[in-house]
Amino acid sequence: MIEVGATDGGPKSVDINGQRVLPAAVGVLPLRDMVAFPDMLVPLGITQQRSIDLINEVLSGDRTIAMVAMRSPDVEAPGPDDLYDVGVLGVVARMIRVPDGTLRVLVQGGQRVRIESWEQTEPHLVGKIAGAPDIVKETPELVALMRNVQQTFSSIVEEVPYLPEELQVMVANVEDPSVLTHLIAGALRLKTEEKQALLEELDVAKRLRRLSEILARELELVAIGSKIQSQVQSELEKGQREFFLRQQLKAIHEELGETDEAQAEAGELREQLAALDLPEEVRKQVDRELARLERLQPAMAEYGVVRGYLEWIAALPWNISTEDKLDLAHARVVLDEDHYDIEQVKERILEFLAVRTLKPDARGSILLFVGPPGVGKTSLGRSIARALGRKFERISVGGVRDEAEIRGHRRTYIGAMPGTIIRAMRDAGANNPLLMIDEIDKMGTDFRGDPSSAMLEVLDPEQNETFRDHYLDLPFDLSNVIFVTTANTLETIPGPLRDRMEMIQLSGYTEAEKLEIAKRYLVPRQIERNGLKPSRIAFSDSALKAIISDYTREAGVRQLEREIGAVCRKVARQFAEGTAKRKVTVTEPRVRELLGRRKFYSESRRRTSRPGVATGLAWTPVGGDVLLIEATAMPGSGKHQITGQLGDVMKESAQAALSYLRSHADELFGELPADYFATHDLHIHVPAGAIPKDGPSAGITIATAVASLLSGRPARADLAMTGEITLTGQVLPIGGLKEKALAAQRAGIRRIIAPALNEHDIEDIPEHLRKNLDFMFVSDYRQVFDAALEQRRPRQRARVGAA
Repeated sequence: MIEVGATDGGPKSVDINGQRVLPAAVGVLPLRDMVAFPDMLVPLGITQQRSIDLINEVLSGDRTIAMVAMRSPDVEAPGPDDLYDVGVLGVVARMIRVPDGTLRVLVQGGQRVRIESWEQTEPHLVGKIAGAPDIVKETPELVALMRNVQQTFSSIVEEVPYLPEELQVMVANVEDPSVLTHLIAGALRLKTEEKQALLEELDVAKRLRRLSEILARELELVAIGSKIQSQVQSELEKGQREFFLRQQLKAIHEELGETDEAQAEAGELREQLAALDLPEEVRKQVDRELARLERLQPAMAEYGVVRGYLEWIAALPWNISTEDKLDLAHARVVLDEDHYDIEQVKERILEFLAVRTLKPDARGSILLFVGPPGVGKTSLGRSIARALGRKFERISVGGVRDEAEIRGHRRTYIGAMPGTIIRAMRDAGANNPLLMIDEIDKMGTDFRGDPSSAMLEVLDPEQNETFRDHYLDLPFDLSNVIFVTTANTLETIPGPLRDRMEMIQLSGYTEAEKLEIAKRYLVPRQIERNGLKPSRIAFSDSALKAIISDYTREAGVRQLEREIGAVCRKVARQFAEGTAKRKVTVTEPRVRELLGRRKFYSESRRRTSRPGVATGLAWTPVGGDVLLIEATAMPGSGKHQITGQLGDVMKESAQAALSYLRSHADELFGELPADYFATHDLHIHVPAGAIPKDGPSAGITIATAVASLLSGRPARADLAMTGEITLTGQVLPIGGLKEKALAAQRAGIRRIIAPALNEHDIEDIPEHLRKNLDFMFVSDYRQVFDAALEQRRPRQRARVGAA
């Protein structure tokens, strides 16, 4: 490290009659993020090569440089446009060369100068300068400004640690107003623009006034900072003092053998909550409520409310989660173990799990299982949870009419508690369970609110990460929960709620599927539940088929399981009474012996043997069903009547069917008298009058029943039909073809007429069921008329009173 000091150099200027003569041109040293003031010592660190060259050059000369501040500190090689016009002339008093090649320079500031023009810019800046002397007018105002600045600065020095106390003494002893402004402006931490503005102000009075404003502002900021610091220190001291006092009080109680039950409960809660990893907002609320609890007496009513609230917070899994088992092969095994067939549903569930495997933090869709009762919707949710290794919780919202059941009650109410969602999370013990919401289509609405609207937030992945229960009034993250909902029908689910869920349709089972389900799942379960063993009872396939066809009529398998359970109970009784000594094999005759007479018969063959009856297929929320529609005629004045508790759509469909038949009577019923419709009344009836019915899909069935009556040709007993009819005889598409086909199979029907536009829906029907059914797809009613009716029976045509 080499140090160079000043010798006999100094500025090469001379005094003429007391005025200093400035050099014509001088090297200019740019200053980054600082401003030099006259008469001040300025320490500088020189790192740029051209500035180092400038210092080396002036050291061999008169050591004089002009120090000018840069307008922007971001410029690497500043030019004339990057510098201010006013700076300070100075003399390099001392220079130290640092081993890394940079310089440390101490410059003695001189007078203020203005850059008039630029002589050169390379290799360093050189400019022509002119003096910029102070303008001083001795007035009482100037003296007052000086004293105000000195007092304010003295107050700042007392509060600010970076200003030494010696500076306070120096400022107090300065008598020159210009020197005073330079000394204070150089010591304060101000913006470069503010310091430069003070340097460029030649009028000392104006400069003092501006400096006074700056000092007043800085003093206010210092006071605010001191207040904040004092508050922080006070809070810290208060917290430490409270901690020590509580520890001392605890030690005193322990030493005396005294235990305060309320304090012990509060302490236990505090320790329990302190051990939890709570979100910041929750932690603040907990601290407030704990402080309230410790101030309350146990006999006060509010004590129990606060305590219960804190216990709920402590019981929730805020940051506790289980690890997913994202193994698709294992998931497939679990689904196959628990459910037979339903391949499309299993594939969709495996796709859902595959996305979770590739992106564990993905916000998956919310699944909605729609199907008739007993097809395994709830058990599917349980299987998904088992495949993933997640906790499973089920809540039922069927019949829920109060919005508070979902969101909870506010703590202002007596007996308030969280809603079913938060309670389910507490029971699960993890923040990422599989939560099944059963019967979502059966929520109601009354004066207490709309629970389906409360579900909008729960089932929205974009909102449920900050779900607020009314009781907790704290955000709880539900975004990690897999929601699976179930419903029997979509019609009663509000549109906005339905839009948040992905629907997976579960149809009813065929007889073959029911047989396999009974053999794999239902029979073993009922044997075990009724205290039997496989060594004591067995079911033949014929016995199970008899139970399925003669004792149940359902889309699912619940009634089937109940009937199997009834057989098992009767056999268990025989073993308990000692009347059965060896293994019982349940056969078809044994089923009739144990269960009694058969409960269901196929009525279509018997009832369609007469003209005026046609077999239709209907869809219901509990699966497909067979619909027998009757028509009769009687002497009258051309009126027609439609009965059977039908909805408006079905009545309109009947009207369309009658209008089509009347307009095409000549081509369909050639021998029908021309005045037949004017002299006869028609009555159309859909049996099971206690059950409401609606929809357009019975249109061709109604037309066929009336056509059978008018033509005297009975409808085929092994045929059923479904389709909407128009006034021109077109057959329009319908829904639920798979469910209707299953209903036809259960009723012993082997031939189905359906709209041609539904032909693609046949892919949804299991292949083994398609083999046993003959589908005929039609686009015009004339095709239905030709295929559905038996050969003509002239004597029975349009018989009055036929039914």
